[in-house]
Amino acid sequence: MRFLITGGAGFIGSHLADRLLADGHLVTALDDLSTGRLANIAAAMRTPQFRFVKGRVETVPELAELVAGADIVIHLAAAVGVDLVVKSPVYTIETNLQATEAVFAHAARSGARVIAASTSEVYGKANKATFKETDDLVIGPPTHFRWSYAASKAMDEFLAFAYRKEKGLQATIVRFFNTVGPRQVGEYGMVIPRFVEQALAGQPIRVFGDGEQSRCFCHVHDTVRALVALAADPATEGEIFNIGSPAPVSINELASRIIAITGSASAIEHIPYDQAYAPGFEDMLRRVPDIHKIHRATGWKPQKNLDEVIRDVAAHMRNETGGG
Repeated sequence: MRFLITGGAGFIGSHLADRLLADGHLVTALDDLSTGRLANIAAAMRTPQFRFVKGRVETVPELAELVAGADIVIHLAAAVGVDLVVKSPVYTIETNLQATEAVFAHAARSGARVIAASTSEVYGKANKATFKETDDLVIGPPTHFRWSYAASKAMDEFLAFAYRKEKGLQATIVRFFNTVGPRQVGEYGMVIPRFVEQALAGQPIRVFGDGEQSRCFCHVHDTVRALVALAADPATEGEIFNIGSPAPVSINELASRIIAITGSASAIEHIPYDQAYAPGFEDMLRRVPDIHKIHRATGWKPQKNLDEVIRDVAAHMRNETGGG
């Protein structure tokens, strides 16, 4: 099959490209390299079945041609990371909305199927033990830029179903719950690579808030497996699926495990949210996915545990810095 991956030089996109190429597919990656890196697709670039196009999704001249040349578009391009969202809310909103609408418009005309990445952030401030795809979305106020990402991705989902209803778009939505692994960087606020980088350098592990908030972390290889399974099953069109690990860990425990696994002497340092981000920053105490729906549809469930995630991230960082 022919795949177009927007954000294809990014963390998830590059791993997905590697998997699709290994499976014998033709892959085109579109990326403006604002957060993606050419190093991520170095191996793919040596493969005749791979093509890289540099450009922003919403402005690249050949977008119509790229979408029309694909059987499936996996739309991953987006503003990512809490740091980026808080510091650049206009960029966040424009990137998430304009790029997505451009992809949907061209795909509706060409007949390409779209698998569009959303996020667990859309569940917002809801306080539940686990989150199901049918749950209400409880977004915070627009005066807090932290919610601009969640709101823009929720609008992407509404747009997908609007295009599906009015223009015949074939669309599947996936809500990622903290995908992590090699090639992810901590520059934009991603917690595991940031903690691992600090641990390997012997620096304090900077935990924001009191550290009792919990999150679930899914290895990128498991996320890629989920995307491949959904792409292979046309019956998943028109649906929303959570993709993530159902095993929560507190951020304090995460920091302790990273220190232990890396053999670091780092101490844990707590930083108030208003110092880390902005006054009035709101965070969720718990966010755990219910993954029964995707398991029923495809048989998918995560295979790698948190310790494997940490070891893989640490090994990748050591290799990149020549640390063995």
